[in-house]
Amino acid sequence: MNVTGVRRQESSARSKMPISAPLASLSTKGRTGVTWNAIIEWTIDEVFTEIAAAGLALHEAYTVYGASRVSSAYCIMSTLDDLRAAASCADNHDVYREMVRLEAASTFAFQGQRWLAEVAPALLPASLAADVARAKTVAIQRQAIEAEIPAHLLFTFGWPTIRPAPEEAELLASVRRRVADVVGLEAKYTHGSDVLHRYDQLLAQRSPDATATPPCAQAAFAF
Repeated sequence: MNVTGVRRQESSARSKMPISAPLASLSTKGRTGVTWNAIIEWTIDEVFTEIAAAGLALHEAYTVYGASRVSSAYCIMSTLDDLRAAASCADNHDVYREMVRLEAASTFAFQGQRWLAEVAPALLPASLAADVARAKTVAIQRQAIEAEIPAHLLFTFGWPTIRPAPEEAELLASVRRRVADVVGLEAKYTHGSDVLHRYDQLLAQRSPDATATPPCAQAAFAF
């Protein structure tokens, strides 16, 4: 049995979760494992009341740094206030700078439109702040190039579903070349013929007659 502290009050998705459900990773022949969301109906006030009644101290994230909840130090689902609370803890500063370096290198913001670099810019050395500024400029260029990809060729679950036309393959190759250039990557499949060949490989792996497990599409067609 896997026992969790998931609660309905935490999110819309969790509000729909069952109290218990079979769990394949704990199941074997003749035995069914389950997940039990033991306090799923509790409110946040009931959680704090139970902690106090047990004579336990709250995590310092609440009492010292003012976080509204404890999860990963920098969680993609965190509020801005909780990200700032995490950044106010000296123990998290090295992790903060390392994650900002990933933003700068990838040109992708930590939370869609919110850059982690903007949460606590005073913690960044001047060189890293400059890298972030460049990354933001490059991100705009990258997004403009990626927007040229037709909707029917964008990633979806089970991708790819069709073979692009030759002119579409040339466009995809052009997008890959230009994105690689602005981001500073060494890309594969930068010619239309290469793109078509790669699609043929992936579509063959998706065939009902194929014995190989289809790879993650994003990894298979990665730069």
